[in-house]
Amino acid sequence: MTFEESMKNLEEMSEKIKREDITLEEAIKCYEEGIKCYEECNKILSDARQKIEIYEKGAE
Repeated sequence: MTFEESMKNLEEMSEKIKREDITLEEAIKCYEEGIKCYEECNKILSDARQKIEIYEKGAE
C-alpha cells in the first residue's frame, strides 16, 4: 500500500468515527484500522527518512 492510500484510509476511518450513527463496534473497528494505517504511514516515512540520510552521507 502506498503512503497516499494509507493516508486516505486513515482519513476515511477518522470521518467514520465522527459520525453520530456509528455503533461502538463499528467505531472500534475503524479505530483499529486507523491505527494500522497510521503505523503504515509512519513506517513509509521512517524508511524514506533513512534513505535520505544515507544519500546525504554519501554526498559528503
